[in-house]
Amino acid sequence: MSSLRCIVKHPTISMVEPCTTLRELKQIHTQLLINGLLNDPQLVGQFVASIALNNPNNLHYSNQVLDNSQNPTLFTFNSMIRAHSKSSTPHRSFHFYSRILHSAGYLAPDNYTFTFLVRTSAQLLAHGTGSSVHGAAVKYGFEYDPHVQSGLIYMYAELGGLDACHRVFSSICEPDLVCQTAMVSACAKMGDVGFARKLFDKMSHKDPIAWNAMISGYVQCGQSREALSLFNLMQREGVKVNEVSMVSVLSACSHLGALDQGRWAHAYIERNKLRMTLTLGTALIDMYAKCGNMNKAMEVFWGMKEKNVYTWSSAIGGLAMNGAGEKCLELFSLMKQDSVQPNEITFVSVLRGCSVVGLVEEGRKHFESMSKVYGIEPRLEHYGCMVDLYGRAGHLDEALNFINSMPVRPHVGAWGALLNACKIYRNMEMGELASRKIVELEAKNHGAYVLLSNIYADSKDWDRVSNVRQTMNVKGVRKQPGCSVIEVGGEVHEFFVGDKSHPRYAEIQVMLGEISRRLKLSGYVANTNPVFFDIEEEEKEDALCMHSEKIAIAFGLISLSPDVPIRIVKNLRVCWDCHDATKMISKAFNREIVVRDRNRFHHFRDGECSCKGYW
Repeated sequence: MSSLRCIVKHPTISMVEPCTTLRELKQIHTQLLINGLLNDPQLVGQFVASIALNNPNNLHYSNQVLDNSQNPTLFTFNSMIRAHSKSSTPHRSFHFYSRILHSAGYLAPDNYTFTFLVRTSAQLLAHGTGSSVHGAAVKYGFEYDPHVQSGLIYMYAELGGLDACHRVFSSICEPDLVCQTAMVSACAKMGDVGFARKLFDKMSHKDPIAWNAMISGYVQCGQSREALSLFNLMQREGVKVNEVSMVSVLSACSHLGALDQGRWAHAYIERNKLRMTLTLGTALIDMYAKCGNMNKAMEVFWGMKEKNVYTWSSAIGGLAMNGAGEKCLELFSLMKQDSVQPNEITFVSVLRGCSVVGLVEEGRKHFESMSKVYGIEPRLEHYGCMVDLYGRAGHLDEALNFINSMPVRPHVGAWGALLNACKIYRNMEMGELASRKIVELEAKNHGAYVLLSNIYADSKDWDRVSNVRQTMNVKGVRKQPGCSVIEVGGEVHEFFVGDKSHPRYAEIQVMLGEISRRLKLSGYVANTNPVFFDIEEEEKEDALCMHSEKIAIAFGLISLSPDVPIRIVKNLRVCWDCHDATKMISKAFNREIVVRDRNRFHHFRDGECSCKGYW
């Protein structure tokens, strides 16, 4: 008989529920003892399993009941292994496995034993333990059990062993739905989305878990357009959508800045009455924030009945990203008043909030409070934020001193923040130092070379510009191409620098000409210094005109009605020329333009930007 196939529960044992208190458990226990029911090992197993699996807080009591029973069944031990595998003490599962092995030969582990032990190994993130469990499953002849096989695939995925996942899967003659779903999830999770999609497409039947795994895999690998496309197919197939699906969809919308699709996802959640969990609510806040609609993000935030540290941190981070530094700090104060303990993520957002508005002293105090008040040791991201805070405010010497006094080896983020500040304040000597340090850490970091080249170009030191470009060629360093994304009518359009492949490019080109004409009438003069110096000035202006965000803006002007803001997401930092040009475009065409670059949001209206030139 299977270790999990048990007789129908006794009515008294059925009284044990997730909400049962410890006092009530003891009363039920007393009744079972009085009626002599706990002389039956099967009933003892039922009682122990009911306690352990219904409420993890009562695990200690199920241990006590088990310790006072004679000849526990395999079902009892497997239930305890299963319960502990999902608890905060997963290592305890192996105590019960040991008791099975030392049961004087009357018990032997079965497929369920190893299914739950595999889950425990995944929870522990222990490579050695996982391999040992796999070996034991082979020893006892359960390596071909479908539940064990799917569990092994999930385990190796958690441990980052993609090759091991493939070995397990290839050993299965006829993988069932469970194993196929596990492999899709594992490959998608670890970046092998190509294999995952091939396997997914071959599946004769796909359950919601497989769909969600594939969509989530696309999101994690940065293929958000593919994620949304697959979600649309999921709907057409009539597959039930749940919270997991919507969190992935909202993440994809966040990455693309696809506000229209994000709004649709929000409406879908409300229309289908999906429960607004903490995870889903936080994902909604993050989506609206990363699409530049902080009013809606805060509406969702204040509408949530329950908020945790991640919900607060998401809202605080959104305000910082959108340049509302003071509001970000106000919300942080409210969070503390609400007795919510901040974590590492919260402080990254708080320090960024200080940085975007130049609150140096305020930022320094918050940084110091991390360890002194909250016992949080600063991580590399926090040190990078502090260098950025000093650097943006023009305190370059303080920024360098801060880097030199870091208790850990300065990382690329810290040196990159300093290099960016050197570009802003044209400090060539310190910029050379920062660039050299970045290249020592990452030999092919294109950003370090490009920023240093721009520093030289601003100083019109063309010999050094040429040397940087030659070094890049010799080392095989390629500048990452600029890419801007814009959503029109629920469809996402991508534009690269110099891109002429769009079906409506002829119209875009006409609009680019109109933009150029209006800008010149407004007195705009292109900042051509950072552009390659060995081409004519007119060609430099043409090169700037072909930057991806300008092409995307032109497409927005011909595609969106005048009352709809033009929203663009760019993969790189917006250059100064495009920033100045976009301000003038917003006035010349009377349009609101929202640009999210690698660092923050820029909200352009009537010739002004929300950053006020401080970025």
